[in-house]
Amino acid sequence: MSEPIYILAIESSCDETSAAILRGTQVLSNCISSQIQHAKFGGVVPEVASRAHQSEIYRVVAQALTDAGISLDQLHAVAVTQGPGLVGSLLVGITYAKSLCMALGIPLISVNHMQAHIMAHFEEKDSPKPKFPFLNLTVSGGHTQLVLVHSPLQMEVIGETIDDAAGEAFDKAAKVLGLEYPGGPQVDKFAKQGDAKKYKFAEPKVKELDFSFSGLKTSLLYFLRDELKKDETFIAKELPHICASYQNAIVSYLLKKVKMAIAKVSVTDVTLSGGVSANSELRKQFQEWGEANGISVYIPPMALCTDNAAMIGIAAYYKFLEKDFASLDIIPLGRMPLV
Repeated sequence: MSEPIYILAIESSCDETSAAILRGTQVLSNCISSQIQHAKFGGVVPEVASRAHQSEIYRVVAQALTDAGISLDQLHAVAVTQGPGLVGSLLVGITYAKSLCMALGIPLISVNHMQAHIMAHFEEKDSPKPKFPFLNLTVSGGHTQLVLVHSPLQMEVIGETIDDAAGEAFDKAAKVLGLEYPGGPQVDKFAKQGDAKKYKFAEPKVKELDFSFSGLKTSLLYFLRDELKKDETFIAKELPHICASYQNAIVSYLLKKVKMAIAKVSVTDVTLSGGVSANSELRKQFQEWGEANGISVYIPPMALCTDNAAMIGIAAYYKFLEKDFASLDIIPLGRMPLV
């Protein structure tokens, strides 16, 4: 039997400081420190985020090692998110990872954050796994992409947003509605009590498989402006229905694009990934569509939907097998194409 491979993974691309220990693709620990200090600003402040990473990263790594029952001298590699993300935040994780690699004499593995979201589906569990090639819809606060996944290391973007991302559309709507930060989960919560068909919002018109969400946000803004002129208590009275209708508009639009992509690439397996894949209505509609059309739909567990180091470690394991190691002079990349 071959020796098990232990990898320490670090994720610090935005406002989550996370460390995980993996044995192959088996997650032994996955520790996350969420930065609640951004709530008072209504969004992530890059400088605040990077300073919070600096104060938390040592503790989170130490906790991950303790929870996994693994010591530093058992590690075979350290994996870290190189991008995309906030440069200052990424720099904290990369610097820490480099230091460990130099001290321990083990290789560094650079991971693309978006690739890692997709590879979260390959956590070592008894649950079914998607078969290559498959179609992935990534939906997060900063990205909305349709990706044709040929193998763990070969992925092709076939559609993406030309402006805002789906997660941003949720968060901006929540802010306009006066909901707490982070806004996406708040919209989802109130939508459960509302009628998704009560109000209509303009569907974005973008060619082929690309996405746009700026027009949808504008549609909501003008709708609220007009209704508030008639009744200044409109939002308070109709909040659940507004949330349900707006959420349904986003989910229906995402599903429409996936259907278009399926017709073009002829795959039978579809996966969701990214923070917005935790949205209950998105999960529900995709599962129902898959069951009705003979499509196998795979959605990661909640713990692997949002930013976390376990997904970084899963992606890194496949790079380790190919000896695809990074130089110690790598730099953080705010933009990092998925290749």
